[in-house]
Amino acid sequence: MKVSSDGATTRVTTEDVIDAVVSASRALVGVAARSIAATGEDVTVVQYRTLVVLASRGPQSLGGLATLVGVTPATATRMCDRLVRKHLITRHTQRGDRRQIRVSLSPRGRQMVDAATEFRRREIRRIIATIAPDEQGLLVRALTDFARAAGEMSDEQWLSDWDV
Repeated sequence: MKVSSDGATTRVTTEDVIDAVVSASRALVGVAARSIAATGEDVTVVQYRTLVVLASRGPQSLGGLATLVGVTPATATRMCDRLVRKHLITRHTQRGDRRQIRVSLSPRGRQMVDAATEFRRREIRRIIATIAPDEQGLLVRALTDFARAAGEMSDEQWLSDWDV
């Protein structure tokens, strides 16, 4: 149920939910873009997503990385070439098969992801502070369900994989 400005209660439709999520996603994209810019690294959102995937899931083959990021293998190869030149990832071949290329996050890439994540957490903390405490529990449940439905890892899973 939602309450209109005149106090009337109406049923929440799927379109209402979609509108709310799209609006929230615009706000979150803004926070993410500012967090990337704050690191001082010149990377695109897709390149940053690649770094996050490597930080959370460990070294990947180029094909596996392409699938996880949602780009073609050729795009993943070109993107990784750029990230290697920026010293944000490293590329290595398998001992038994030099055709098998894997990429992993470099120490500089890990620092960049860490700095962007910390910036984003501070910014979100500031935003959340403006939401009534009794509404924050609803937000946690809704966003947790949304992230799970979208296939995202929980923070606990994501942070534990940093030590892999």
